[in-house]
Amino acid sequence: MSKSNQLNFKYILTISMISALGGLLFGYDWVVIGGAKPFYERFFEITEIPALQGWAMGSALIGCIVGAAIAGKVTERFGRKRPLGLAALLFVISAAGTGAFNDFNIFIVFRILGGLGIGLASTISPMYIAEVSPSIYRGRLVSLNQLAIVIGILSAQIFNYFIADAVPEGMTDMEIMNSWNGQTGWRWMFWAELVPATLFFVLIFVIPESPRWLSKNKRWDDSLKVLNNIGGRDYANEIQNEIKATLQKGSEEVVKVKELFNSKNKKLIFIGIVLAFLQQWCGINVVFNYAEEVFTSAGYGVSDALFNIILTGVVNLVFTVIAMQMIDRWGRKKLWLLGSVGLGLSYLFIGLFYFFELKGFTLVMLVVTAIAIYALTLAPVFWVLASEIFPNKIRGAAMSLTVTALWIACFLLTYSFPILNDALGPFGTFWLYGGICVVCFLFVKFKIPETKNKTLEELEEMFD
Repeated sequence: MSKSNQLNFKYILTISMISALGGLLFGYDWVVIGGAKPFYERFFEITEIPALQGWAMGSALIGCIVGAAIAGKVTERFGRKRPLGLAALLFVISAAGTGAFNDFNIFIVFRILGGLGIGLASTISPMYIAEVSPSIYRGRLVSLNQLAIVIGILSAQIFNYFIADAVPEGMTDMEIMNSWNGQTGWRWMFWAELVPATLFFVLIFVIPESPRWLSKNKRWDDSLKVLNNIGGRDYANEIQNEIKATLQKGSEEVVKVKELFNSKNKKLIFIGIVLAFLQQWCGINVVFNYAEEVFTSAGYGVSDALFNIILTGVVNLVFTVIAMQMIDRWGRKKLWLLGSVGLGLSYLFIGLFYFFELKGFTLVMLVVTAIAIYALTLAPVFWVLASEIFPNKIRGAAMSLTVTALWIACFLLTYSFPILNDALGPFGTFWLYGGICVVCFLFVKFKIPETKNKTLEELEEMFD
């Protein structure tokens, strides 16, 4: 019987899907605020205060950065399972509190707590899945995390659309504020997250600890038991021997900061951070964060814009599912290169439409095409690569540093978009993002090897 036939795929898929719920909550919490934005801004009376509008949208990113920054230390000491439970609890608290109070500052506090949950989950969920996945399935299984993020995004978009009553054209700010949407509807957009957040918290108790973390902490019997459940005795012995061989190169249990930047590791840290910035600065998350503004500028009203946002979510989901089928066949590098070219061309044409002041359905289709390309390529490939390229000994700390860089890049992107949009115009901004896609292509073309169909330990040897 071949090694792949001995694998307990049902078990592997179950624990990976539970871990990926962190991605679903990441996606929901990240996007829900976009649909609530037209209503809570009127409720808190900040429609004429750009600084507070930006703070409401960007405050969760502060939590994301902090959560990702502490994730390395937390996962090195407590493993992967318990910090995922902490992330789930933070999602529950944030979902309940964000919609419960009438004070803007308290609203911000709960948004930051949700950001902490996102920062932890975005670091740990893909890392956990990579560490329990056999190499033959790892690309697809780690992509489950991206699929869950996309499902979370689409769920938030659908809930936002159906919770909100139709907003007639010409309603004043005061009329919107005094409507059901302005007083209560936006709260239910946040409260809807309580259901998956509670489910995630309960199911965390079902999954095992990562066998790589158990082995690193010399809990060999516990590690062997988890690996045996994944692939049987022969698989467990083989993988544990590979883990031991890589861990023998460094016997210290605690990763020191200087170890992350020694001659061998600093190149990998550099690659991880650059990939994080490039994945964000390709610009696609601007469409999700400012979707209402993008579609409104294309000539649509608030209700129509919310419906178009759902269209982007459906496309995002469909092409993420396709990516899961392709990532272990085509490989990570080829998909990234194709995505860089596709996004660059999409931004070129979007910029042209804005330059010539062309609006309507065609512009929406160009935006949707860009989202499809991103969902098929850069979105899943980044999380797979980030979970693969680091050695066992430093993976938790290195992933933490990489995802922290991702959220810093995301914060800079979100914060700078209105400034760039004002200085360069929409066409100049999208052309700038297109130029970054060229850099994205060249970096991966010349700096990143293919990683498909190799165990984490084989990759460690290859990068050595």
